[in-house]
Amino acid sequence: MLSIFDSQQPMNRRAMLTVGGLGIAGAAGLDLSQLLAARAEKKSYTTGKSVIFLMQHGGPTQFETFDPKMDVDESIRTVGGVAQTSIPGVHFGSSMARLARLADKLAVVRSYVGGSSGHGIRPIVSNETLNANLGSVYARLAGVNHSLTGMPTNVALDPTALDPKDNGPDVRFGKFTQTGALGKMYEPFVPGGGSDLQKNMKLLLPAHRFDDRKGLLRSLDSLKNEIDTTGVLEGVGKIREQAYEMLIRGVGDAFDISREDPQTIARYDTSQYINDAKYSNVTNGKSARHWYQTNARTLGRLLLLARRLCEAGCGFVTVTTQFVWDMHADTNNVGVARGMEAVVNPFDHAVSAFIEDCEDRGLSDDIMLVTTGEMGRTPRINKRGGRDHWGGLTPMMLYGGGISGGQIVGQSTKDGGQPATTPMKNENLVATILQSLFDIGELRLESSLPVELVQYATSGTPIPGLLD
Repeated sequence: MLSIFDSQQPMNRRAMLTVGGLGIAGAAGLDLSQLLAARAEKKSYTTGKSVIFLMQHGGPTQFETFDPKMDVDESIRTVGGVAQTSIPGVHFGSSMARLARLADKLAVVRSYVGGSSGHGIRPIVSNETLNANLGSVYARLAGVNHSLTGMPTNVALDPTALDPKDNGPDVRFGKFTQTGALGKMYEPFVPGGGSDLQKNMKLLLPAHRFDDRKGLLRSLDSLKNEIDTTGVLEGVGKIREQAYEMLIRGVGDAFDISREDPQTIARYDTSQYINDAKYSNVTNGKSARHWYQTNARTLGRLLLLARRLCEAGCGFVTVTTQFVWDMHADTNNVGVARGMEAVVNPFDHAVSAFIEDCEDRGLSDDIMLVTTGEMGRTPRINKRGGRDHWGGLTPMMLYGGGISGGQIVGQSTKDGGQPATTPMKNENLVATILQSLFDIGELRLESSLPVELVQYATSGTPIPGLLD
């Protein structure tokens, strides 16, 4: 975020104005309402829809979520049994009882192969997304700010968006802010986090000049020149413009979920699933326990925040908590039975609350939710009661954004380890998302964008049946 400090006061909250995730704080009366004129109509090749990509980091189990297996050997069988869904003959894992009741509104892909059996941040960042966060691809095509609201079009949320003292995602396996060859100007905005955009937008300015627009502009230009000279950040001009847009359009309120109705906040609350006793066998310096507790405490509120941002004009929101879907039942991770309580229950609660909220607010066609991870889990349960890494199949669920709900796409083999029908891959998922966000025919005619990028965005084959 852009931070403006009173250079004549101690560095504290009273001496600082911030633009972005925390709105505008302080009493200096910064007024830039005339700084930039409202410009740019909605691009003809965007649909106006948004996508929230909920990354199930760690590798979610297909057996205890959307593709249970009961008529199999006990070493494979879904732990805890199943729940009947609202679709006759279709079951989810027993810990997905809330989502089971909403199955007629969502789509499950049972033949998706993520393409890896190792930890990472596929498919949100992969070869199929140009090695950039897919939201950065969207921002390169649609622009970094919404033309009417000023909201950043690409935002990445993790627990630090709610509490900066919390832990963000584990960067050992990849950074959700990657932009590949697109350039840092298209990096996701990370409220409360540590993106380069926020780290470098700091400015010292005497308080009496806060209301001097020309002085502020000169100081920002000086900051730009300094950053350009040192090479700290590429595309600072775009970032400067983004900060202005966020400031003058007042979008900071969208980042403040306390402005929601208390009943809505309570609806999303997943903190009831925090219980240290569930993680008593996790002894890795208590760090892993913190993963599970942070996930339970924040997942629901992160989805609520994501919905607010989409309503305010954000086109792509990445949501992740921490490395919680790894269920080896070892000293670092819980097993399947305990993982259902620690991970699957809050997921079921948060995602079902999101779907119900969107339905109530008439947003089902406007926002697409995608939930998946980098891999799935092994058919056979290990001797400790866990499931290990598995690249042969990955669970996936989609809701909203114009998809046809109430369907199961593809099937898996009897043991849940491989697709039994045509495999769906990352490129199919990417094409599905892009075809929800863009009018492909109009995008092909757009001459102001790089030809190679337009070809990439318009040539993929989406998952069949979802957008019909």
